[in-house]
Amino acid sequence: MHHSPADHDARRAAHEARVGALVAGHLERRAAGIKHPVEDFLFTYYSYKPAQLRRWFPGFTEELGDKELARIRWTRDLLAATRGRPAHLGCFGLHEWAMVYRVPDTRHAVPLRMTGEALAEFVESREIRCSHFDAYRFFTPPARPLNLLSPTRESQADNEQPGCLHANMDLYKWAYKLAPHVPAELIADCFELARDIRTLDMRASPYDLAAAGYEPVRIETPEGRAEYVRAQQEFSTRSGPLRDRLVEACEVLLREGVGERVDQGQPARLDDVRVDADRRELV
Repeated sequence: MHHSPADHDARRAAHEARVGALVAGHLERRAAGIKHPVEDFLFTYYSYKPAQLRRWFPGFTEELGDKELARIRWTRDLLAATRGRPAHLGCFGLHEWAMVYRVPDTRHAVPLRMTGEALAEFVESREIRCSHFDAYRFFTPPARPLNLLSPTRESQADNEQPGCLHANMDLYKWAYKLAPHVPAELIADCFELARDIRTLDMRASPYDLAAAGYEPVRIETPEGRAEYVRAQQEFSTRSGPLRDRLVEACEVLLREGVGERVDQGQPARLDDVRVDADRRELV
């Protein structure tokens, strides 16, 4: 489908306004030297900067090198394998608890909601079943043997599943690693999902975030665990269309990426990898 310069101008303006609103709070805090225990993660753990997120591009392919094609193929295979599994719910976000289990220092400059001993007793009373390597690698040494799995980078494609908060947050990472070959709107869609998941992730943690305006999801109670599972299911449902769009984008890149450049008029443009507004409402 042909898109006129006016279409691109409108999309650019809408994207810049949307992302500008999403990152405004972070930029204000950064300028003032104020740290945020929830949202900073989106700009520190993830390497895409606010200015990059705000930059609009329609998504296109060009001749890609073997190394880049191999990276895209790996991403496609990981995402396709993840979506092919059922969502496993009920981990209750214990990965955040395992990251502060039986150590004197916490990972964030905020207090815990309970004593270290009470936290350890609760962790030891539950079954930890974290399948996500990039969460598991931050477990404290005494917490790692408590996990049912021992995920590794090499086994990532064998372990990730669509109920995992971190696997769904990481859709943002896989999207921006495909830039500028995927539409900027798709990256922004994944960012919004990651931001919302991060909020649940930290609300269900053992940290006391009341000063930052967050009510806890008390997974140490039956009511809190039920609340967590409901939210986890909603995020699993929201992530599905985004994962599909990323797989589709990878397929287009692998198919067209060895073809002719977009500026030569060939149909290698990715404007129509489902970035329209009616799809966006799914996320």
